Amino acid sequence: MARVLSPARPRKLAKVPFVELADGRLQGVVSSGSDIGRVYVSSVAAGSFVFACSTNNNRPCGGARGMFCNHILTMINEAVLQYGATRVARYLRVETDPEPTGQAIASAMSATAPAQGDSGAAATVFSQFLRHLAYLELPPTTAPLPEMQWFPPTRTVV
Repeated sequence: MARVLSPARPRKLAKVPFVELADGRLQGVVSSGSDIGRVYVSSVAAGSFVFACSTNNNRPCGGARGMFCNHILTMINEAVLQYGATRVARYLRVETDPEPTGQAIASAMSATAPAQGDSGAAATVFSQFLRHLAYLELPPTTAPLPEMQWFPPTRTVV
């Protein structure tokens, strides 16, 4: 059974509607500051800090040229709000202070001169984001969802 952890602090979903620690990466979707119809799919690999940032239609981010762009920095800060700085730093395998901040995590990763990678993960991350959005369109119900049927049944004690 998976534990559900409450967010470390509440965060605003308008700028970063989706952020997760999964598949060996910090990954998420960041809204564009200039175009309401555009989002950026960003990721940073744990350990190597290889990063990628591209639009939802797979165009490379203009700000990610050899260093973290603002989308990635925003995603790191939102991940810290969602999961807590210690958990994000531990997941990404970043050596920081005992009480790190989002800025400290980004600075520690930048100090290692991370490489820009391809955006191969972008399609997977964006697909997961769209799947999460689909749940918002479902009508409220207490009936079980078919895709959640993999949960083990509860035991009844007689």
